[in-house]
Amino acid sequence: MTSNSPDLAVRIGSLRLKNPVMTASGTFGYGLEYAELFDISKLGAVVIKAATLEPRVGNPPPRVVETPAGMLNAIGLQNPGAEAVISEKLPRLAEYGVPIIVNLAGEAVDDYLQLAEKFSACGQVSALELNISCPNVKHGMDFGTHPQLTGELVSKVRAASDLPLITKLSPNVTDITEIAVAAVEAGSDALSVINTLVGMSIDIERRRPLLGNITGGLSGPAIKPVAVRCVWEVYEQVGVPIIGMGGIMNTQDALEFIMAGASAIAVGTASFVNPTASLEIVAGLDAYMSSHNLADMAQLVGTAHSWYAGEPGPCR
Repeated sequence: MTSNSPDLAVRIGSLRLKNPVMTASGTFGYGLEYAELFDISKLGAVVIKAATLEPRVGNPPPRVVETPAGMLNAIGLQNPGAEAVISEKLPRLAEYGVPIIVNLAGEAVDDYLQLAEKFSACGQVSALELNISCPNVKHGMDFGTHPQLTGELVSKVRAASDLPLITKLSPNVTDITEIAVAAVEAGSDALSVINTLVGMSIDIERRRPLLGNITGGLSGPAIKPVAVRCVWEVYEQVGVPIIGMGGIMNTQDALEFIMAGASAIAVGTASFVNPTASLEIVAGLDAYMSSHNLADMAQLVGTAHSWYAGEPGPCR
């Protein structure tokens, strides 16, 4: 970066990222798959697919269905289990020097506590993301739909780990801000907003659901307006960094989230369509800031909130 280049660096709790572009859990594998296509060290962070204590085979197929302006997935958190992720995946990913964020998924509080302790102790993880909002497994949203349960879980995981803690919120609730406030009050350093929306699709010839799991998580451009609205609402209620996600396909989408209040963004479904989408967004943000004479990302975060006053909005 030259002296005239904008500073894209952002902070998520105590974690400093060189730029605000991350990958959404479950859409970027373990980073190694995409490392064959481009230099992943240029990303702000890689969020790997959800890890559970024990290996999971996932849901029965079909697991993915294309929908207008998006896709439904019901993978079911397939993964080799925490020990295998720590011994087989993380050492190879760490070689690229990009911050690693691990998405943790469990069915009981103790599951999350054991996962937090294991990944905190391995020495290769930069932050933890609590997955309390997965719509594709039994009990996947139990903790993420009740403020009290959210607070209790976050509080206990907070006590079990010194790593920056991010809570991933579900849009499948009446008021997402209640969950957001509960997570922050319990010690979450940041919030991921949002996970997928519950949806389904039916095969009209066979007269049955297309997904083996019946329902799945809807992602892609179709959910972007909902996600931007959620970021907007959460930003007005909490004072911690927000990682915006949900239908981000290009730089313009990323900027909408940032202006709505996101300090960072995560690219998900776009990586399936265009594997280099996240890297292109990094370049796009740099170009936008340069063309608008902006020095750092803080000058953009939340600016849409005070449009009516004609002044820059509050920055987290």
